[in-house]
Amino acid sequence: MPSISEFYGLSIYMYNNGREHNPPHFHVFYGDMECVIDIHKCKKVQGKMAPNKLKLILAWCVIHKDELLHNWELATKKMDLINIAPLV
Repeated sequence: MPSISEFYGLSIYMYNNGREHNPPHFHVFYGDMECVIDIHKCKKVQGKMAPNKLKLILAWCVIHKDELLHNWELATKKMDLINIAPLV
């Protein structure tokens, strides 16, 4: 599962090996926490994340929604994903 961005200790990943399923989403890891974010809704749909980190993730999702959806299209075709700028 390739990393597509990292910021503030958060690692953002998306599978590109045919294992992903709808709705379009990405995975976030922070320490021992992991969550899944729905790209269309910019909402946590699974897992646990520190509230302050979740706010950062959701803001980043809103800012980069088009790029995330483009990566989703690439992932469904088992193609290489693009890196997305971190939140600064």
